[in-house]
Amino acid sequence: MADSSQQDLQEKVWVVIPAAGIGKRMQSEIPKQYIKIQGKTILEHTLDCFIHHPQIAGCMVALASEDPYWKSLSIHATASDFPLYTVEGGDQRSDSVEQALDYLSVVEKLAEDSWVMVHDAARPCLSQHDITRLLSVITEGASGGILASPVRDTMKRAKQGELVILQTESRDDLWHALTPQLFKLGELTEALEYCIENGLTVTDEASAMEARGYTVKLVEGDSSNIKVTRPADIELATWLLSQKGKANET
Repeated sequence: MADSSQQDLQEKVWVVIPAAGIGKRMQSEIPKQYIKIQGKTILEHTLDCFIHHPQIAGCMVALASEDPYWKSLSIHATASDFPLYTVEGGDQRSDSVEQALDYLSVVEKLAEDSWVMVHDAARPCLSQHDITRLLSVITEGASGGILASPVRDTMKRAKQGELVILQTESRDDLWHALTPQLFKLGELTEALEYCIENGLTVTDEASAMEARGYTVKLVEGDSSNIKVTRPADIELATWLLSQKGKANET
């Protein structure tokens, strides 16, 4: 008979991908998640990261109202056997995540103690290894965890509203928050609702969990897990995806 930790690891996890944003900093005519790299949209590359992982149950994508791009993606044909659902997102990231969690709870009937991942639509270079490492949090007793990378550069704080250095910040114990972020469905939903009701800023799911006093584990992830935010990021993402493709061929 398998022990509880083995049973936990066998449980498949749903992934929520908020993709309702327009990405103003990309200066593109279309939302950044629909920009193409190597013949596929960034969002399709992102979904590919999860479609081929054995512990992923399916993906729930939160889209903008009347999104004109989603239905034309080729991934619907290439991943026809993989559960890939959509829900209408909201004005803020937290609204989109809440909508997706509610769908999973009501329609898919996921229990409140089911584990879910939340991942940025514009992080297409996530590795299978990092997904597996993050999933190990399930057996470690924490309330959840996030992929993160330690700060290596000197950090400067600017004067408010000015491009002038106010002071140098210590980088000791500072981490860059990445995604995916992994939490239990019920606890994450309650934490997001708490922050919205109390007017607290939610920059990522971990910030909501922190606000409710939960313990969130840091799992060091690969620095290649970049977020495509500005035009210059496209070139780097293109190179990283080409390297990822070569590794998969060997």
